[in-house]
Amino acid sequence: MRIEPDSFAFTVLLGALAAVPYSGIDINLPALAATGATLGTSASDVGLTMSAFMLSLATAPLIYGPVSDRTGRKPVLAFGLALFIAASISCALATSLPLLLVCRFFQGIGAAATATTFAIIRDLFDGDAARGKIANVMVAVNVATVIAPTAGAALLAAAGWRSIYATQSAVGLMLLVVVMFRFAETAAIAPSARLVPSAATDSYRRVLTHPVSLPFILVGAAGGATVFAYVTGASLFFVGAVGLSPAQYGLIFSACSASVMAGAFLDGQAGRRGISSSHMLATGLTLSSAASVVLLAMTLAGWMPTALVVVLLMAVALGFGLSVPNVMSATMQHLPDIAGAVSAAAGSIQLIAGAVSSGLVATRFDGRTALSMTAVMAVSSLLALGLYLLVARPADRRLQSRTIDAGAAIRSPTRS
Repeated sequence: MRIEPDSFAFTVLLGALAAVPYSGIDINLPALAATGATLGTSASDVGLTMSAFMLSLATAPLIYGPVSDRTGRKPVLAFGLALFIAASISCALATSLPLLLVCRFFQGIGAAATATTFAIIRDLFDGDAARGKIANVMVAVNVATVIAPTAGAALLAAAGWRSIYATQSAVGLMLLVVVMFRFAETAAIAPSARLVPSAATDSYRRVLTHPVSLPFILVGAAGGATVFAYVTGASLFFVGAVGLSPAQYGLIFSACSASVMAGAFLDGQAGRRGISSSHMLATGLTLSSAASVVLLAMTLAGWMPTALVVVLLMAVALGFGLSVPNVMSATMQHLPDIAGAVSAAAGSIQLIAGAVSSGLVATRFDGRTALSMTAVMAVSSLLALGLYLLVARPADRRLQSRTIDAGAAIRSPTRS
């Protein structure tokens, strides 16, 4: 029997699939030093495995997206999960850093197939229903980001770093079994659909020239850059400059992840109560921008009480949780036939923006203040808000107006 799309089990499945790439990063963080000790290299060198994983995670969806639009979501998920399982086992058996780097790269390629999760939502749901499902998936992803580092540390202490990759392979196997036997294809594939390079090129041309989808992709990328700046800069500031312990910083990180979950949950509840997507998106972006600007002003003033900084970072995270489901829903709303390509383009562009913001924060960190973090956060969040208010929302309203006018013209009687 297949899992019904309206069931809680289906939501759990989508959340688990979407969490695979994120857990593939966070669960390995506690084991960098131990892995380096076994392989005869430094923890910083082992950190390159994160870069290898992220590189494939950012690029592979660009292939998966158009393929899933033309062959279906299920074959892509099955292939990706099978590759993730094989690569995870290979990581567990790796005997050198170069081999581990290659295995992590292929593990990222496998994990990237789960980027089709948002396309699956668009296949099955529309409007507020899609928004609610995306919000639930965001909650699941952030649960994984909170649990994964602790789980990684526990596995490291109990059975060594190789057990972390073995656990990843076991999780991948469970998901593969569910996808193969309980998941029904969701994509509506046209009989004339062909899997050729020109078709993929045409899909991305449509995405990157669409008057509504592209602006919303850019809004999401700027919002993502805000969060990546925090993720990179918060550890540098709290541990490197303020002098908090890693355990104390972990509590701060968990609190911010909980704020993202709270924002996504509140947005889902707002949708059920008829509060519009545009209102919640504007609220979330405004909250993130206001908190980021206040943080920058405090940094410039040299007044950074730790408790207040944490509260403001949680406000940024809350705004991100409120806005992301609405951004993703609006991004895919107008191109349902190529939802895979839309989702892939949005995800890759957001990761690129995040990599740029992370690089700026890390390279400009002065060792004393949070200026690099708060400056990038303020610029990115204001850019997201400006793009939405000045570009994306007006374009969406114009397209909706034309659609309504066209529908009215079709319904009205033809005059002689």
